[in-house]
Amino acid sequence: MKHSDTEVHRIGACQYDSPLEIPHFIDDEARVIIDVEYNKIEASFRQSGSALSFENAGPRRKIFFDPVKTTAAIVTCGGLCPGLNNVIKGLVDTLFYQYGVKRILGIPYGYEGLNPAYGHGMLPLTPESVEDIHEKGGSILGSSRGMQDIGTMVDTLIRENISILFTIGGDGTFHGARDIYEETRRRGLSISIAGIPKTIDNDINFVDRTFGFSTAVSIATMALTGAHAEAKGARNGIGLVKVMGRDSGFIATYTALASNVANYVLIREVPFLIDGPGGLLEHLQRRLEERRHAVILVAEGAGQEHFQDKRGTDASGNIRYGDIGVYLKDRITEHFKKTNFHCNLKYIDPSYIIRSMPAAADDAVFCIMLAQNAVHGAMAGKSGFMVGRWNNYFTFMPLSLAIEKRKVVDPNGYLWSIVREATGQPNFGPQ
Repeated sequence: MKHSDTEVHRIGACQYDSPLEIPHFIDDEARVIIDVEYNKIEASFRQSGSALSFENAGPRRKIFFDPVKTTAAIVTCGGLCPGLNNVIKGLVDTLFYQYGVKRILGIPYGYEGLNPAYGHGMLPLTPESVEDIHEKGGSILGSSRGMQDIGTMVDTLIRENISILFTIGGDGTFHGARDIYEETRRRGLSISIAGIPKTIDNDINFVDRTFGFSTAVSIATMALTGAHAEAKGARNGIGLVKVMGRDSGFIATYTALASNVANYVLIREVPFLIDGPGGLLEHLQRRLEERRHAVILVAEGAGQEHFQDKRGTDASGNIRYGDIGVYLKDRITEHFKKTNFHCNLKYIDPSYIIRSMPAAADDAVFCIMLAQNAVHGAMAGKSGFMVGRWNNYFTFMPLSLAIEKRKVVDPNGYLWSIVREATGQPNFGPQ
């Protein structure tokens, strides 16, 4: 990665004084070092005289857009996630009360709302219309997956006189936002494209955490605690819980540590054997013989090596994964039936409950901070950027860098090590 990879584009010179009456503004030169390990910082300075860094987020003294003439729009894409409404409310309140932007539009049903062929129209947003939406789960704007024609979407931005587009979503959403940004630059348009990372899986690169993740872990922990009670309440009881996590197992790992009742944690990043010596089924039967109960926590993307059929892709271009939860339930049931070993298995999939819940207090605070910083960056004329938190600082970083790769659990890293230690599970991977 080069220094230029971290630079955020600015549409033009900032000519307006910020209307914010606050004691402290952030200088554009303020930066947040990416890698804070001392030895790496020292080596970087020896080699190039500086360290890689992100732009420090926050309000600027000068802004690019005249608030009186500015129209902002908000779109939510992809699956639901706790905190979506909190972010929408945070954006509206900051734009309206802090900057004086009076025309704010909600784009219904994801990027579909930027394609007039769907006839969704636009939803005017005011502080009154979003007053209590943070108390509810889901998104008042609705959502959808999949892209629309880039040129058509940019044409809609022009027709609606939209100066700023806030895109709230994950990897697929940001690919779309990056393409919209590049098209606005190609046309020489003064439109800011700002991204706010929304992925319950916490898999956005160079982001400490995404909103909704903390709430998801909290609710998943309750589900796992219930599965543990069910397992202990029956002879040879097995509680099998599936949580979200297509390509990144952060929800599963954090839930296992928070609950401290999981005996097996299965994630996409760590392949595992099911049959034969050293496989999951053999170890599970041995545990039941010794302890009479077991709790298995599996991320939705785990074990895809056991599915060989062609599953195609969804509207966002993601490969359709096999249902590992149902697959494990059937394989476990089949195994113990063949070995004539009694077991009592309870399968729980709380995924849709988790993602549709209102944000917990910690996430609610985080959502407001993300929203405010996104507005600060957009009003200062930055575009093609994402706001996130890195090393406990809010930062601006290019969308192109955010989508370069997914953040995943390192099978050789500290997090997976302490999960293995907490659960006591062996290595089920191919030897």
